[in-house]
Amino acid sequence: MEAGLESRLQHLLRRHAELRDALSGSGLDGTEFVKLSKEYSELSPIVEEMDALGRARAELASLAEMARSAEDSELKALAEEELQSVRERLPDLESKVKLSLLPKDADDERNAILEVRAGTGGEEAALFAAELFRMYQRYAVLRGWRFEMLDLSETGLGGFKEASASISGRDVFARLKFESGVHRVQRVPETEAGGRIHTSAATVAVLPEAEEVDIKIDEKDLRIDVFRASGPGGQSVNTTDSAVRITHLPTGLVVIQQDEKSQHKNKARAMKVLRSRLYEMERQARDTARAAERKSQVGSGDRSERIRTYNFPQGRVTDHRINLTLYKIDKVMSGEALDEIIDAILADDRAQKLAAAEG
Repeated sequence: MEAGLESRLQHLLRRHAELRDALSGSGLDGTEFVKLSKEYSELSPIVEEMDALGRARAELASLAEMARSAEDSELKALAEEELQSVRERLPDLESKVKLSLLPKDADDERNAILEVRAGTGGEEAALFAAELFRMYQRYAVLRGWRFEMLDLSETGLGGFKEASASISGRDVFARLKFESGVHRVQRVPETEAGGRIHTSAATVAVLPEAEEVDIKIDEKDLRIDVFRASGPGGQSVNTTDSAVRITHLPTGLVVIQQDEKSQHKNKARAMKVLRSRLYEMERQARDTARAAERKSQVGSGDRSERIRTYNFPQGRVTDHRINLTLYKIDKVMSGEALDEIIDAILADDRAQKLAAAEG
């Protein structure tokens, strides 16, 4: 391993020991204790990987000495066999240490706002958007996350023009952030008498949920309109002006919330979505500014980028960014097999970052 990297690792080991001693002592106030505890917990996984690497290196040296000095032929052969096994493990252990040192995405621990919209394909696209939305809802349940509907615009035929939800829990944004993009479906619609396969699409956006401290919104930059909520086909579902439309004048962003019967609750939800969209715009701007340093196969997460195809006649789901195909479309749509795709994408992302760091 490079000398500079070894030096940095030794520094982290010393810092971890300092934090352990400070936390086990007394005299820290609550704020300082929380701050040091967070730093200690962030360093602990790196130290664990370094310990595993250190043990493997010590074992390597011990076995090399045994293989060199053993007079018994059987013992010598056994030591050489074990030596080869440890040598084969070392590169993987070193990679894990290097991966643990890669900069973390500051937004990974955030909750997320999920937005799904029907794209090209008319009613078939709307039906697919509804299925995608329910796929993420089921996936959230399987992971023990909280899935809260924010807004829903239905077609009246079972499809969704657009739908949004707030998802909260452990590692929500970290696991869902690469779901942003165009999802394409290929299948024979129920209304298709000739049995021809149609292609349609839906767009998914996953936004890190922003807090008030993250994004400051000036009231004078907002235009807030209230109106009567309506259901599919314009049928009135509310007798008061409780629906809220917020327009952010500097950017032109518009957020509509009408699911709640309370105007106050709809405004709060709309502000929550608006903050997250503004935060995502800032995040995208930052990412674009440093895009040259990382051209990952997982793509930019741009909503115009086609990322995945769901082919129902063949029972397959293909993620185009990593050329992964699973022939278990039912389990993907039920949320059960979605982890297989997400884990593969995250592994590819880590590999790309590691290659960039080493290059």
